[in-house]
Amino acid sequence: MALTQNRPRRKVTGGRYIDFRKKRSYELGRVPTFTKLSEKASRILRGRGGHQKIVLLQADTANVIGKDGKTFQAKIKTVAENPANRHFVRRNILTKGTIIDTEKGKARITNRPGQEGAINAVLI
Repeated sequence: MALTQNRPRRKVTGGRYIDFRKKRSYELGRVPTFTKLSEKASRILRGRGGHQKIVLLQADTANVIGKDGKTFQAKIKTVAENPANRHFVRRNILTKGTIIDTEKGKARITNRPGQEGAINAVLI
């Protein structure tokens, strides 16, 4: 069964909505991409209108912005903290807001790696 992003089957009260049409291709959803800490691996997906989306499956480096505003690439040692889910730390999953331990110090991820194909972070 296809994942969808349309209206739910049930109302807030618990009653059911009556189906008035089938699913549409523009309502299609996708399972979340849990970007893991490992050697870099990505996949290219076709988006709407023929556009391409680079999905980052695994990564081991991040584009880090320092305190002086200079950008450099740093190797990620480990995942220190994840406000999205505390179990993501144990599983080494990288999401927006994750605090990672790099060779240059701790940094916070500022973009969505599963949607953009790269990891951008800011030193903290």
